[in-house]
Amino acid sequence: MRVEQFDFDLPNERIALRPARPRDAARMLVVRPGSQDLLTDGGVRDLPALLNPGDALVFNDTRVIPAQLEGKRLRGEVVAGISVTLHLRTDPGSWRAFVRPAKKLQAEDTLVFENENVVLTARVAEKVDGGEVLLAFDRAGPELDTAIAAVGHIPLPPYIAHKRAEDEQDRQDYQTIYAEKDGAVAAPTAGLHFTPQLMKALDERGIEQHRVTLHVGAGTFLPVKADDTQDHKMHAEWGEVSEETALALAAVRKRGNRVVSVGTTSLRILESAAQETGSIAPFSGETSIFITPGYRFRAIDALMTNFHLPRSTLFMLVSAFSGLDNMRAAYAHAIAEGYRFYSYGDASLLFPQDGAL
Repeated sequence: MRVEQFDFDLPNERIALRPARPRDAARMLVVRPGSQDLLTDGGVRDLPALLNPGDALVFNDTRVIPAQLEGKRLRGEVVAGISVTLHLRTDPGSWRAFVRPAKKLQAEDTLVFENENVVLTARVAEKVDGGEVLLAFDRAGPELDTAIAAVGHIPLPPYIAHKRAEDEQDRQDYQTIYAEKDGAVAAPTAGLHFTPQLMKALDERGIEQHRVTLHVGAGTFLPVKADDTQDHKMHAEWGEVSEETALALAAVRKRGNRVVSVGTTSLRILESAAQETGSIAPFSGETSIFITPGYRFRAIDALMTNFHLPRSTLFMLVSAFSGLDNMRAAYAHAIAEGYRFYSYGDASLLFPQDGAL
């Protein structure tokens, strides 16, 4: 499909720079394709009432690390500034990363990141296209994790970072309350809406809660530069679906209840683990799944997600699930009604169009 089909105009003032407070006070647009009422305005706190007892929510328990590193490039006597965003760990001491500026960077250059207590160095082990490099650090494992946490910054999305600097509040705001496994460089943002109070309400309604892991990479922020979706290459992300979660979700489906993905990240790892029969198998490894209209979903029955960027792979994904025309109508409605967009913005609850499942 032509990428331009997924374009739309978003007024600058619709981009949220801070989350709703409390988190579950955010608005939520419900999209029901094929219904007489395609769009229904509501709030995140309506979620328990919109689901049935026995339905299951699937959360991504990844934890965002301070993966934005600002430092210096050293080459002989030449010193220059460098900005690095880690996006995929390849072994205990190496990360793939996006760098700026990338043009003058060469293999074997030394990069230094430091504060008053820590000096962390890395060697450019490999340079590839698109501003991506492989960095080999001077330490590994937990020691490297500690150093990155000390010198790194929370990697706010560009549409926020271009408007304001990251601050201490973001270290709390840009993390789900159930985050557990370090490794993401971007938050699974649909999960940012959940509070202990909302979790309790879901429990009281009899809604199951299950966990998967997908370490969201910085590639999620990259624009689609191709003119046609078939020419776009997705960056790999590491994820896992445990045997326990796979069996639990199979039981949900068997009794006729729905599996509801909290966020596109949970959806992508579930679909990566799904079999042709629709069953979900245990999974551990990298996935670069790219979902566009025409895809048949096997693992989920509904999706809670935020509002995404125009021409993005995520807007393509929601269009595959609920229909491009329906999602264009939903986004036009959200813009007109003052919904807040992107990572810190409002939510939507999407149900599938005919033929999506």
